[in-house]
Amino acid sequence: MTVSLENEQERQFDFDFEQVACQVAETVLDQEGCPYEAQINVVLTDDEEIRSANRKFRGIDRSTDVLSFPMVDFPSPAEYEILEEDPGYFHPDTGELLLGDIMISIPTAMRQAEAYGHGILREYAFLIAHSMLHLLGYDHMDEEERTEMEKKQEQALESLHITR
Repeated sequence: MTVSLENEQERQFDFDFEQVACQVAETVLDQEGCPYEAQINVVLTDDEEIRSANRKFRGIDRSTDVLSFPMVDFPSPAEYEILEEDPGYFHPDTGELLLGDIMISIPTAMRQAEAYGHGILREYAFLIAHSMLHLLGYDHMDEEERTEMEKKQEQALESLHITR
């Protein structure tokens, strides 16, 4: 698992952003039966930058906590067979599956952690798990999908002992 992390914001915490992202991402990939080593890019930013990206890529002019930019358009969640059809899904040098990008607003994550009554580590890990599921083709457009994603997110975090 390769996590390329770009930290565009100033805040520091008592955990390693890259290490936690890697642990959570690997846990989600294992949980979802991914047969490949994978690569993700994580950008830690502020409300202004994520608002700009949200406006540019989704047409929504407001800040958000996290944005996910999948490289694979899975026909259904974690349907890995599609990957065999196109070698472009894999890094030419490492052979890793190129899953996509995750952009997190750290100020929003901090506000949410406070509002939900848990620490920033738990909120950050949750946002990574949430985005990893999006990169694997999961969504939460209806109640059934939302419930399934919530269950999978909690399962990943519980297995890492990152709880509320």
